[in-house]
Amino acid sequence: MFLNLSSKQLNPLNIFWFGFIIYTLGYVASKTGHVNLSICKLIEIIGLVLFLPTGIFLTKFRIKNGYLRIVFILYCLWLLSVISRGIHFDYVSLNLMLSDANYGIFIYFAPFLLLFPNDFSFYRKIFDVIIILGIFFLIYDIVFVRELLDRSGETQDFIEHFSKSLSIPCAFILLTYKYHSNKRNLLALGIIVFSLLFSIYKGRRGLSSIILVFSMASYFLYLFNTRRKLLVIYLSFLFVILGVFYYSNLYHVKKNGLLGLIAERGNDDTRTIVELFFYGDMKNKDIIMGKGINGEYFCPDCEEDQVTNYRSYIETGYLQIILKGGIIMLGLYLLIAVPAVILGLLYSKNSLAKASGIWILISLISLYPATVNTFSLAFLLVWVSIGICYNKKLRNLSDNDIKKFLHDSPHTNRNNIILNSK
Repeated sequence: MFLNLSSKQLNPLNIFWFGFIIYTLGYVASKTGHVNLSICKLIEIIGLVLFLPTGIFLTKFRIKNGYLRIVFILYCLWLLSVISRGIHFDYVSLNLMLSDANYGIFIYFAPFLLLFPNDFSFYRKIFDVIIILGIFFLIYDIVFVRELLDRSGETQDFIEHFSKSLSIPCAFILLTYKYHSNKRNLLALGIIVFSLLFSIYKGRRGLSSIILVFSMASYFLYLFNTRRKLLVIYLSFLFVILGVFYYSNLYHVKKNGLLGLIAERGNDDTRTIVELFFYGDMKNKDIIMGKGINGEYFCPDCEEDQVTNYRSYIETGYLQIILKGGIIMLGLYLLIAVPAVILGLLYSKNSLAKASGIWILISLISLYPATVNTFSLAFLLVWVSIGICYNKKLRNLSDNDIKKFLHDSPHTNRNNIILNSK
């Protein structure tokens, strides 16, 4: 079905993404501890007021794929049950749920992005938002460079919040490099490289692994498609040799090099004790159904300056899902995501669908080393990718067609295709 995306839809879409950007920037600033918290909360509220009503307006139940429609409805109903179980309506709890992008209430509404207009204007807008947030990553790096270069424990989370909320989505630009200009690709590459270097420097093993996997996936996708295979293979071999040489001198690095902290922390086990407390506190019913949106588990003395003996989050992503919504929530999510990966990678004719399949796959793998299901653009891209992978019409388009649609004017007929075959 081919329809024009009207200005009545385009304007709310612009407002939605503008509000989301503001909300994200306010949240990331609040996690630095160097910006007035009241100002950050005000920025988040402004963003919320912009993206929430427009998001509701843009949501239309238009899923045509029978399997996806059934499982998605079950998944959404279960998400509503997770929200309803254990929710508190006091000011402190509501404030936390609305302002916490990592563990707040908006995580459970991220799947509804699947119901937004499935149009190339929508995808173009997403690519623009990725670049805007990536530029703000560089700005935040400059503003907080002193803290990023400080390896003390007080500043370890800086790069986590900067990367997960601002820079990692740039990997999606690299995965879909065919559709972008050289300038945009180089900017995205630079942002990813900076993010990787800072995460290694700060000793963030999980984050470094995730960024590295995205980078390698982009590289192999490029290697598979490029005509300059010999040059790329030669450069790859050169980098491997340099890497081996550097690794052989790793004992020198532990003192002051780029890899010093991550090499020092290489054998540290910071997860086992937390996971043991998690399994010890979770009963069979909790494992199956979860404890609801404010679910906690007994975990004493696992953090410095810990206020209570209970934690409402765990750093392992799939366990975080089980804590809140149980195996039922995790299972329904996998029932949606895994077929999307298969469709995107094996049953598509273009790089956009294959990149989407790769994005979903890596996000699933990343559920072990990190909590990646947050109200961030990286997680929203998972649901955008799911919509792409289930869309048979889109999967069957050629790369030339997609490139043409993405670069046409938003007001031309052939660009404004609503591919309602999800």
